[in-house]
Amino acid sequence: MNKIILKGRLVRNPELKTGANGTEFCKFSVAVDRRQSKDKEKVTDFFDCTAFGNTGAAISKYMEKGREILIEGRMESNRVAKDERTVTYWGVTVETFDFCGSRNEAKQDAPAPALDAESGMAVVDTESLPF
Repeated sequence: MNKIILKGRLVRNPELKTGANGTEFCKFSVAVDRRQSKDKEKVTDFFDCTAFGNTGAAISKYMEKGREILIEGRMESNRVAKDERTVTYWGVTVETFDFCGSRNEAKQDAPAPALDAESGMAVVDTESLPF
């Protein structure tokens, strides 16, 4: 099983892009704090993330640098030949996400998403999406 759950803050504003095949995707990075031991200071890990389709569009619309986010997805590796050696890059492919933090942290130019009363999850109006 390949499953990762992260809760952290966006390092930069998400970027919504379109691939060569027309698929939209959103790229962003998440900083996650952890403690090495009880007496030591925290260490921050950084994760490069990619979200596709409606998930990526919603993240790019409602999230911005500094906002707290909870993501669930899978780790993927990509091997690249570089300077006569092979380098492995790791990233997270986001399957689902949820908003964290207060509503006051929301993007000022985007309305806060409506929440489903039963599940508490964000409701995304797919009619307003550009695809």
